[in-house]
Amino acid sequence: MNLRDLHYLIAVADLRSFSLAAERCFISQPTLSTQIKKLEDELGIQLFERTNKKVLPTELGEQIIASARRVLKEVDCIKELAATAQDPMAGNLRLGAFPTLATYLFPKLVPEIKQALPRIRLILIEEKTEQLLQQLRSGQIDAALLALPVDEDFLATATLFEDEFLLAVAADHPLAAKTVVEQSDLAGQALLLLDEGHCLRGQALQVCQAAGADEEQDFRATSLETLRQMVRAGTGITFMPRIAVREEAGICYLPFQPPTPSRTIGLVWRKTSARGVLIAEIARLVQQVVGQCFVKS
Repeated sequence: MNLRDLHYLIAVADLRSFSLAAERCFISQPTLSTQIKKLEDELGIQLFERTNKKVLPTELGEQIIASARRVLKEVDCIKELAATAQDPMAGNLRLGAFPTLATYLFPKLVPEIKQALPRIRLILIEEKTEQLLQQLRSGQIDAALLALPVDEDFLATATLFEDEFLLAVAADHPLAAKTVVEQSDLAGQALLLLDEGHCLRGQALQVCQAAGADEEQDFRATSLETLRQMVRAGTGITFMPRIAVREEAGICYLPFQPPTPSRTIGLVWRKTSARGVLIAEIARLVQQVVGQCFVKS
């Protein structure tokens, strides 16, 4: 058994196909099938059920595949440790963020990272919070920008900035005449919110409950940009994080009277990561970009 065989094993498990796995591994299908059969013979067990239409891991095969993934993850960790020791500011950096942050922060952050860290190859991932946590857990990404707190024992966190919420209303809405709104102004209002799975939805619901507001039941958006257009059309009102505010005709963004509702944004990474120096620099660059471009002091 060698590492190459484990790569073959995982490819077949992921794709449920010997032909597709062979393409991924850049070998012929007969070669891959032979190597899997040799591995089964060496272990003395059947790893896959094979039919003309599908390939399925056996129950024991699933356990061995899971072990193979852990082995290859540790191999990658060894390589990362060696590369980091040689140059901590070089190599791949896989950075995640949830959609209501990534859309507005990444376009400003990427040029700063490229300038400050020219030897870093930046790989950006935009996913909902739960998917990012899973990818951190499995080692698929190095760090993520998330709303704090994050209660996971395996993660370290650094608070970066407060992203305050503003109330977005159409220019002809009765509240548009106000320069500052109080949470009590929301009483009896129906707010447009994001769909399930967005962390901003949960944060907005907390404010709604405290202020006596309701959620608009007939509509849920999949993005802040959809919410923005619904507000402009006069369909309703919504919360907009400061980082997503864009001055434009037909819509007003009203600040709240303190205490201002907000979300705390932080950088999150595995405590076992060997890239602490690089992650600290990324945190600094995020704060620099936010201070210059987005969040008012």
